[in-house]
Amino acid sequence: MSISINSLGPQDYQEWVVLWQGYLNFYQLRLSDEVTAKTWERLNDPLIDMHGICARTETTEIVGIAHFLFHPVTWSLSDRCYLEDLFVAETSRGAGIGTALIEAVYQAGRQRNADQVYWLTAQDNAAARRLYDRVGQLTPFIKYRN
Repeated sequence: MSISINSLGPQDYQEWVVLWQGYLNFYQLRLSDEVTAKTWERLNDPLIDMHGICARTETTEIVGIAHFLFHPVTWSLSDRCYLEDLFVAETSRGAGIGTALIEAVYQAGRQRNADQVYWLTAQDNAAARRLYDRVGQLTPFIKYRN
């Protein structure tokens, strides 16, 4: 399968929102239409350092999405890149699409001289963790929140 990675643009909304909803369903999350609209707005606002990319097959169908952002940190002079969301359509999993999306985020991080690219996942997300164990390094940090 031929895969191309492209930036998301306003014309991609209809395909993006289907994958976005699939991502939210996977994590059993419900977000308001207002949050979804604001997320899409942010991904397409050149003044906000949040980016969306998509994976397309040879049919030009979007089969995967990733969202990432850059932010300053206290431990480095460089910004850090946070891969916030990664989702591949269930029918397209196992074809290297997740790897291609992560590699594209790594490339964006290198272009911005980010000191690292990092992400979070659910502890029980075994399929994704098999991919992450191949392309990244597990850290000893544990997330807390209020």
